[in-house]
Amino acid sequence: MLLTPQFLLSATDVAHFPSSAKTADAPEVAFLGRSNVGKSSLINSLLGSRQAHTSSTPGRTRAINFFALYEGTESKHKFSPTLIFADLPGYGYAKISRSISAEWPRFIEPYLADRETLALCLCLVDTNIPPQPSDTQLITYLKQTQRPFLIVGTKSDRISNNVLGKSIAALKHANEVDEILPVSAETNAGMKALWQRILAVAE
Repeated sequence: MLLTPQFLLSATDVAHFPSSAKTADAPEVAFLGRSNVGKSSLINSLLGSRQAHTSSTPGRTRAINFFALYEGTESKHKFSPTLIFADLPGYGYAKISRSISAEWPRFIEPYLADRETLALCLCLVDTNIPPQPSDTQLITYLKQTQRPFLIVGTKSDRISNNVLGKSIAALKHANEVDEILPVSAETNAGMKALWQRILAVAE
C-alpha cells in the first residue's frame, strides 16, 4: 500500500487535537520514546520523507505533531486519510512520574488516556543501552490503561547480533513483555515487519 504523508498540525492542548472533520476518525498510531531514541529518524524512514524534524519554533518540540497518511499519490484533499501518525514529545527532559501527567505537559496524559482514535502506541527503546526506568514506567502505564502497544527496539544496527539478542532479552525482562521488535532506520532492518503491524490497525 502506497501512503502519501502530509503534516496536519502541532497540538499543545487538548483543544488542538485534530477533529473528525480533518481525519474522518482514521486510526492513530502514536510514537513515544525518550529523547534521542531515534524517533524522528524512524518516522522519516517509515514515511520515506523528512516530515519529522526538530523545529526552531519555540515549544514545537514539546507538541504532539500529527501527520496524515493518504492512500495513493492523487490529490490528498479529495480523500480521507488511511492513518494518522502522532509524534509525541520525547520524555528524556523529565522523569515520568507514576501518573505521567505530573511531569508531562497536561495534554499528553489526556491524549494517551482518552483519545478514542488512538489505535496503537509504539514505545521506542534504545537497544544500545540498559533498560531505562522511564521506559518501564510508560509501558506499565499503557498496560494499566489497556492501550494496545508494541515495543520497538531502535538502533539495532549499531551492535552485533549476539549483543542485540542479550539486549532484547534484558528489555523483555525489565518490561515484562514477550515481544520487542528490533529495527534500524539506517539499514531498514525490521521496518517491513513494523509496517505490517502498523497497517494491521488500519484494516
